[in-house]
Amino acid sequence: MGRVLCVANQKGGVGKTTTAITLADALAHAGKRTLLIDLDPQCNATSGLGLQPVQRHPLVSTRTLQETIQKVPECSLDLLPGSRSFQDVEILASNDQTNAARVKNHLKGGLRAYDFVLIDCPPSLGHLTQTALAASTEVLIPIQCEYFAMEGLTQMIEVIKRVMKTRENQLEFGGILLTMYDDSLELTREVDAEVRDFFGEIVFDSVVPRDVAVSESPSHGKSVLSYAPRSRGARAYVELCLEILEA
Repeated sequence: MGRVLCVANQKGGVGKTTTAITLADALAHAGKRTLLIDLDPQCNATSGLGLQPVQRHPLVSTRTLQETIQKVPECSLDLLPGSRSFQDVEILASNDQTNAARVKNHLKGGLRAYDFVLIDCPPSLGHLTQTALAASTEVLIPIQCEYFAMEGLTQMIEVIKRVMKTRENQLEFGGILLTMYDDSLELTREVDAEVRDFFGEIVFDSVVPRDVAVSESPSHGKSVLSYAPRSRGARAYVELCLEILEA
């Protein structure tokens, strides 16, 4: 099995799904066999790539993952689509250890064919995110350059540390990604300096700038790499992809 990156942050609006979509597309463009898993009940990773959510989430169905994986149009990226089913959300987010183990084993059983698997998590620190973390080899945390960034990041890291302490766990810090970066703002520069000073080498050199092309691309069912390949946002995600490939 290749590298499994859990893209997670308990805060919404930090570029989590955009990062999962665009990084997965960048890795696929780099020739890596890549799968994106939509684990967020909002299903934005699914709709953001021009596909429709499914009635039952593949991770709770009796079908194999290979039977439920969909090809994303116009690229070599595979997608495990999300579902808005309340029943499935309750099963996936359940604290029941039997359910959690079943979902984790189902997830791990279908990933061996890929070089990279990215999991888009809901904006939560709940059991669904923790199950995704337990099935991953790395966690990538996007954070917006704002006042409360460090507070939310500290909470997230405490949950990650608890998952790391469980038996047979292989989770490592993949990195912290600064998003919606505007170097003309003093606040952005302050948050950048503070995060890098506190967390050091686990912060990616690449930063994702504020770019209208990044915001517009999901409404066209594409990643920004396909929608506006020459934009600042697309270039930033290509640089992030290179950092991850070199790690």
